[in-house]
Amino acid sequence: MFNPKMVLIDVDGTLVDSVPDLAFCVDEMMKQLAMPVRGEAAVRQWVGNGVQRLVERALTDDLDGFPDAALFERAMPIFMDLYAENTSKRSRLYDGVVEGLDFLQSCEGLKIGCVTNKAAQFTLPLLKDLGIFDRFEIVISGDTLPEKKPHPMPLLHAAEALGVKPEDSMMLGDSKSDVKAARAAGFQIICMTYGYNHGEDIRNYSPDAVIDSMTELRNLINCA
Repeated sequence: MFNPKMVLIDVDGTLVDSVPDLAFCVDEMMKQLAMPVRGEAAVRQWVGNGVQRLVERALTDDLDGFPDAALFERAMPIFMDLYAENTSKRSRLYDGVVEGLDFLQSCEGLKIGCVTNKAAQFTLPLLKDLGIFDRFEIVISGDTLPEKKPHPMPLLHAAEALGVKPEDSMMLGDSKSDVKAARAAGFQIICMTYGYNHGEDIRNYSPDAVIDSMTELRNLINCA
C-alpha cells in the first residue's frame, strides 16, 4: 500500500481519451495542406509530448520526424485554430476516472493536482468541459513553466506549491515521460495500461504499479 500526501495526475491518456479530437484536427489540417490524412490509429502513437510534437509527427508521418521549417510554420497555426474549436467535442473521460477521483477526494488531507504537457489554453477548457476542473488544487500545463515532463520541474513545483515533500508524493500517468519525471523528482509513480505510450508497454519502464482503471487506486492507496 502507498501512503502519499499528494497525487498529481496526467491528462491525456490517463484522465481523458483526447485522441478523437486530436485526430480530427490532424486530418483537417492535412486536408488544408493538401497532404494525406493520417487517421486516428496513427495519432494514438504520436500523442503525449505536446501539440507541437504531434504536428511535426503528422507532417512527416513519423514518430521521430521533423518537417521542413516552412511547412511547419504553415501547419501549426492551422492546427491551433482547429484544436481551439475542437478541444472537447469528441474527448471523453476514461471509465473509472470519476470513481477514482471520488476515492482520492475522500482521503482526508490528500492533495490532488494535475500536471500535463498540454498547453493551458487547451487544458483548462478540456477539464472544465468534462466537469473535473474543480477536483484539482493545482493545474500545471505544458507552458506553465520553462520545462515540462519528462523534466521534474512541473512535479517539484506542484509539491512546493502544495507544501508536500517529494518523497510523500505520487504521480499517476500513462507514459514514459510520466515515469521519467516522477523518478527524477523523487515521486512514486503508478501508470495506466490504457494510455498513450507510443505503442510501448508501460511496464517496460518499471513504474511502482500498473493498473487498468483508476477504480483500482482504492486497493493501492492507504486512505485515512
